[in-house]
Amino acid sequence: MDEFALIRKHFRGLTPPGDDVVLGIGDDCALLVPPPGEELAVTTDTLAAGHFEPKVKAEDLGWKSLAVSLSDLAAMGARPRWFVLALTLPPELAADPAWLEGFARGLKAMADQGCIALVGGDTTAGPLSVTITALGTIPAGRALRRSCAKPGDRVCVTGTLGDAALALQLGLATQCARFDPAREFLKNRLNRPTPRLVTGRELRGLAHAAVDLSDGLAGDLQHILEESWVGAEIETDKLPMSEAFERLSPAASRLPLQAAGGDDYELCVCLPPEALAEARRKLSQPLTEIGRITREPGLRWLDAQGRVIDADLRAFNHFPAPAAPAAQP
Repeated sequence: MDEFALIRKHFRGLTPPGDDVVLGIGDDCALLVPPPGEELAVTTDTLAAGHFEPKVKAEDLGWKSLAVSLSDLAAMGARPRWFVLALTLPPELAADPAWLEGFARGLKAMADQGCIALVGGDTTAGPLSVTITALGTIPAGRALRRSCAKPGDRVCVTGTLGDAALALQLGLATQCARFDPAREFLKNRLNRPTPRLVTGRELRGLAHAAVDLSDGLAGDLQHILEESWVGAEIETDKLPMSEAFERLSPAASRLPLQAAGGDDYELCVCLPPEALAEARRKLSQPLTEIGRITREPGLRWLDAQGRVIDADLRAFNHFPAPAAPAAQP
């Protein structure tokens, strides 16, 4: 099967008809019509071999590949519209209809949930890699940014933290040795994250700043602090945890998992105190207050008594510094 037949067979059905797509898959470019008075939000994410477990199900990979980009749109308060897919396949997967059908099925399930249309892309041969560029729209001037947090804002997060990192630590990415609802919950949090799209749009006009938690709270919140020229104090005893996380995680490892584990795909938002109650009434997802924005730069972690914790919490880094060479005798 050549690349054009592969696209027709497995991916053309991901372009539902709509007034905003003049021309989708099948030409050199897609032709799209943004709604009047709205700005385009554009994001790109790549999942390459090494970013996921080698034996992860094709359907789960299809779902997650799109979900991580939709989470970026959620953090900006954007409504998803269109996406393009660049898929690099090793020969054995390109010739495996079952794998391709599973990948396309997971991709379509996430696309249907996110109300987003596939409008183009590319396929090529090589080590497995999935790159998605997602486009959304936002009413002009209403985007949530990282650069607008203010001292006194309350730092809040949606959902729970640490579930995906614990699933990875327990080796649940591809299978559970025995069925257990808590382990299945953690595995799904890792393999099938749910981008908080509705919540992101509900936060427009309420939150000063927002970011999606992909690489871990410690690093992603730091982006807000740097862009807004502020600091933050986080109360570690308030970090929300699921029942499964609480049951299966040793107490000593909870903070590193919740603060630096990554793959949560929740939203971290900075809200003025007067907007907090309204946000909790309005939002479709639970919102937990975990700290506050300060004038003093830096990110400080506090224990239940308000004392600063000396913790080296770092987010995932795609390009870690090379190890220092061993000393010569």
